[in-house]
This record gives sequence, structure tokens and C-alpha cells, in this order.
Amino acid sequence: MARPTPELIDALRRTARKLQNGAPYQWGHMGGCNCGNLAQEITRLSKDQIHAYAMERYGDWNEQVADYCPTSQMPIDLLISEMLSAGLTTDDLKNLEKLSDKKILARFPIERRFLKHNRRDDVVAYLHEWAAMLEEEWLETIHLPVLNAAVYA
Repeated sequence: MARPTPELIDALRRTARKLQNGAPYQWGHMGGCNCGNLAQEITRLSKDQIHAYAMERYGDWNEQVADYCPTSQMPIDLLISEMLSAGLTTDDLKNLEKLSDKKILARFPIERRFLKHNRRDDVVAYLHEWAAMLEEEWLETIHLPVLNAAVYA
């Protein structure tokens, strides 16, 4: 699971907000899909740049991530490296593309857990919930030392 940082949480929320406000979304486009939209926020590349990088190799995001090589110097691998440096894992990227992380989905009411991976509103909901979960985890990490110090004082 992603390493919770304020920067990553903010990137998830910015991505959700942009999609909610009508940013281009096309699940079959490597720069305009679920991962592509988050990649735009993290890397500051355009959807067309991201798509062009991905087209230098075959496959969708799942295949690109499965074939990721941190030393290849291929543009798509450099892009994925930047996303991983932001705190994401390769599993996070695969799950985002399919909206399939069980920990995130478990936070939704049962009747809302069956998100469609290529539906804008479902992507927005998933990103918001993911950001909220990471924020809770981050807040726990910054408060634990304070609480522990109080116990031992």
C-alpha cells in the first residue's frame, strides 16, 4: 500500500477534483485513464506525453507496470519511477487502473463497493476514499510519538 505523505494525498485529491470538474477522461487512453490522470498530477506531464511514452512499449497500465524496469531509461519506466518515488507501489497502480484495492473498497458501504473501473464518478469516489484513508494513516503516524511520549512522562 502507498506510503502516506501529504504530497501524495494532495495529488490524489487534485486528480479527483480535476476529474470531477470535467478534465479529459478516457479509460482506454494511457494518459487520460485512471493511472494517467494521477500521473499527470505527480509528474506534471500532459496526457499526450504520458500516452506517447506508454506507446513506446506495448500494453495497458497493468502490463506496463508488470514490465517496469527501474534501470531501463525508457520514458514510461522513468514516469513509473517518479510515481513510485511519490509513495505509490506497483500494486497501487494496478489497483487504481481497475479500482480494485480491497482495503479501499471495504471503506465503502456494501452497496457501493462494486465500482466500474472505466466510470468517471467511480474513479473520483475511489480517489477520494483512498486519499481519506491515507490521510488517516498519516495522521496516526504523526500523532503516535506524541501519544507515546505522554504515556511515558
